[in-house]
Amino acid sequence: MLLSYLLLGVIVLIPLWLSPSGRVLAHNKDDHGFFLTMLAHGERVVFHGDNPLFTDRMNVPDGMNIMANTSVLALSVPFAPVTHFLGVGVAMVLLLTLGLAGTAAAWWWVLARYFVRTQRAAWIGGLWCGFAPAMVSHANGHINFVAQFVVPFIVWQVLRLREPGRVLRGGVILGLLIVLQVFVNEEVLLFTALALLVFAVAYACFSWRETLAVARRFLLGLGVAAGTALALLAYPLWSQFTGAQSYTGQPFEPGLFVTDLLSLGAYARQSLAGNSEVARQLSASPTEENTFWGLPMLIMLVIAGRMLWRSAAARAAMVSGVVLLIMSMGPQLRVGGRYTGVQLPFALIADLPVINLVSVTRFAMVPTTIIGVLLALAADRAGLLPSRRRVAFWVAMALAVVPVLPKPLPVIRAPQTPPFITQRMWEQYVPAGRTLVSVPVPEVTTGRTGMRWFALSGLDYEIPRGYFMVPADPPENRTGSWFAALRPTVVLLQSVGTYGHVPVLTSADRRDAIADLTYWRAAVVVLVPDTPNREALGATITGLLGIPPQQVGGVQMWDVRGLVHPAG
Repeated sequence: MLLSYLLLGVIVLIPLWLSPSGRVLAHNKDDHGFFLTMLAHGERVVFHGDNPLFTDRMNVPDGMNIMANTSVLALSVPFAPVTHFLGVGVAMVLLLTLGLAGTAAAWWWVLARYFVRTQRAAWIGGLWCGFAPAMVSHANGHINFVAQFVVPFIVWQVLRLREPGRVLRGGVILGLLIVLQVFVNEEVLLFTALALLVFAVAYACFSWRETLAVARRFLLGLGVAAGTALALLAYPLWSQFTGAQSYTGQPFEPGLFVTDLLSLGAYARQSLAGNSEVARQLSASPTEENTFWGLPMLIMLVIAGRMLWRSAAARAAMVSGVVLLIMSMGPQLRVGGRYTGVQLPFALIADLPVINLVSVTRFAMVPTTIIGVLLALAADRAGLLPSRRRVAFWVAMALAVVPVLPKPLPVIRAPQTPPFITQRMWEQYVPAGRTLVSVPVPEVTTGRTGMRWFALSGLDYEIPRGYFMVPADPPENRTGSWFAALRPTVVLLQSVGTYGHVPVLTSADRRDAIADLTYWRAAVVVLVPDTPNREALGATITGLLGIPPQQVGGVQMWDVRGLVHPAG
């Protein structure tokens, strides 16, 4: 059973396995590059003693708050030897594969131990929880969302707090699991906490006598867990929310990325029955197809609900799934790609702290996981059905699950990394404390190649800017932004790169270029080969700097050490 999960994980990622450092996930090139960088940072923490919570090697001179940027330290640090000896590309594809398979395996283990009697039922639940459309869509680069193998153990330990003698021991174990999950993905921890809160309230309503009998030790256990977690997380969370380069809020409105009602009965583009055009109209992006269960699965859920209705715990799980599903639909109902004007309850909490940091559609990952648990419970009960009804049940299960099974993720070939980077020729020109400025300047969508060079180098040199979340324009505007505050030379080069027109340069443009390069502590400016409008960009850089480029290691390079003197 465990090998089947691993095999399916390899099948989903096989196009990337064929060339881990030479290919990019086609649906999410930006986040692929970002998490390569995070894995390289984990390697530097272990092998170079870098600060795990902050890096000054990117976005020079301001740096980047790692804790405020999905640190994945619980993944990058243990996998640092893989990154160091086999390369960051191998570490990335290995973590994506093990994230899918490991999540399935963790749910299989917890289901088999605590929820169901048969291995087959546990295997079905694990299969869905690990390889549902939401998980496969996030496998397009989001190693933090596919690595959900801690979640089932958190759920298990929370439920065990009601048992006698679990207050201290269970509370400490739960607290340690919470700490671990914080360093994997805080969003998933928030979703899990909200789901368990709704579950507990619903269960108390359905079975209040039993709830009262265990409430005291359950709440004491939660208190021990909270105390344990806060004691260990106090400084990391302080760094995240108040430290250097921390921010508040997201760079988009809460209603921008929401769950479309029709997506519940549709199929994701990476499902066997998927249709890319339909999925495109009903999803926020290829990485956010968090529902897409298919109409047969909706019918199967009605069957499972009927079979499990007498169980207060199953009903409470259904309530939790419905509540989080409604939350994922955002402040206004969206149907078929259009907003209907129907206001939803999420509008009341959209601006609350922490909630305003979440991409709303991701709340739907909770009901997706709950579906897996309900399928396992129903499959476990199926053995008690009469023969004909049992056969009908398994036919319905197959019709619901098989069309949703995943296809391999699409990839594209990455631009070839030049010898200037791979053979470390840059070391002759970039002394310690100075930066390598690649053009297009590293940004989300426009500077992917420069970010990829940086990650593949192991962050061995420093760069200005990059793709991350930082305050938009501190100290006046601390709203989260995917871009560092703009500088004149960035704006100028972006315009040239987009339109291909060499501008008439002024003395002010040249002064701004030297000022920006000085701010970035630049040693060299390197033009990315084969970038769009390369000739226009090269001519513009030469005009700004007043020096010709050198041809070194497959790139055009401008040595600006004689023009830029940051110490002065």
